[in-house]
Amino acid sequence: MEVVIVPDARAGGELIAEAMAALVRRKPDALIGVATGSTPLPVYEALTAKVAAGAVDVSRTRICQLDEYVGLPAGHPESYRSTVLRQVVEPLGLTEGSFLGPDGGAEDVQAACEAYDRALGEAGGVDLQLLGIGTDGHIGFNEPCSSLASRTRIKTLTERTRQDNARFFDGDIDQVPHHVITQGIGTILDSRHLVLLATGAGKAEAVARSVEGPVAAACPASALQLHPHATVVVDEAAAAKLRLADYFRATYAAKPSWQGL
Repeated sequence: MEVVIVPDARAGGELIAEAMAALVRRKPDALIGVATGSTPLPVYEALTAKVAAGAVDVSRTRICQLDEYVGLPAGHPESYRSTVLRQVVEPLGLTEGSFLGPDGGAEDVQAACEAYDRALGEAGGVDLQLLGIGTDGHIGFNEPCSSLASRTRIKTLTERTRQDNARFFDGDIDQVPHHVITQGIGTILDSRHLVLLATGAGKAEAVARSVEGPVAAACPASALQLHPHATVVVDEAAAAKLRLADYFRATYAAKPSWQGL
């Protein structure tokens, strides 16, 4: 995988937003997978600025979800559907018709998982999937020891992940659902380009294990090592435990400008 070390979160956001814009210029109806949380916000802000400036036309672009809480009421502000609509779809001037996501309120959750997995394939597959990484190495909500071949499915969140996400629920862990629908690792690996963004010292250990450690279910993000086009963008703090950081800096500095991300 390619590792790109940037000065800060804003620089990472700009770099990834330009990669998304370049994709849309090549393929106007591209399907872009987005992640939630605080880490990817600089990406969405930078892409929205490009659209506002007329640097890219996203009118035909499609957006899809990585995961969704199970059991939150329809329209709950912290459902991932609401979050993606608020942070990505609406700022880009898109409509819900350009948006794909799993049904976290379905009566038959397993059927909803299978339906979403099929829908991604029927849409032509994800062209670029943006990922974050948990402090335990999870991607999407594929917690440690998830199958590397897993498809979209229901997962039970660890206590650590629920604690990490309580900040979005007024700090009250009791409001954080116990279950989610998530694209499986195998589903994620079907995407044509995977871009993982990690910022802050708290992610340094997980980044090092994912990039330089063995491929193992104990660190789900390590599965990106199996992908033919995976890019890991990290700020200096998140890169702090990479043994090969100097090598990564040198290879990126020498990369031909025409090659893109």
